[in-house]
Amino acid sequence: MSKNGASDTNETSSVANAIPGTKAARHALLIDIIRRNHVRSQTELIELLAGTGIAVTQATLSRDLVELGAIKVRTAEGSAYAVPGEGGDRSLEQGVKGHVLHAKLQRHLEELLVSATWSANLAVLRTPPGAAQFLASTIDHSVIPEIIGTIAGDDTVLIISADPQGGKDIANQFICLAGAEDKE
Repeated sequence: MSKNGASDTNETSSVANAIPGTKAARHALLIDIIRRNHVRSQTELIELLAGTGIAVTQATLSRDLVELGAIKVRTAEGSAYAVPGEGGDRSLEQGVKGHVLHAKLQRHLEELLVSATWSANLAVLRTPPGAAQFLASTIDHSVIPEIIGTIAGDDTVLIISADPQGGKDIANQFICLAGAEDKE
């Protein structure tokens, strides 16, 4: 039993998600689904939402897609939904399988990463003062399935890995992207 009374069958390898039923949460989830998956239709999108415990009507989904600026684009695999980037970035982002690194992640790591260390499932990145939240946001907008999330202070980014021993791999991945040598 965990502290909250739920049964923990495999506490070290499962990640629990709690999604509130707010419009903002639904929009964030829609963006995440579209960026992580090759979504071909609204029916498919409704099914993916239902898989997360969110039920919407087709009319609500249509309104949400318009509000998010999501459009269908042609890809090599056929048409799929895409959403605009954030912060004035109007380039479209759509889902693919596996890792999708934010276009600016490598450049930001090259400019901002001072050091990286790890412990178990945690990686800690050091930046110049005032840069941690900026770097954490870029990491958050990348699709790296091993990363549950980030927490940023002024000059430190804490990255939480889904793998109980994944901190070292994540730290080394970012060190490599920054153009430095792997740590052992």
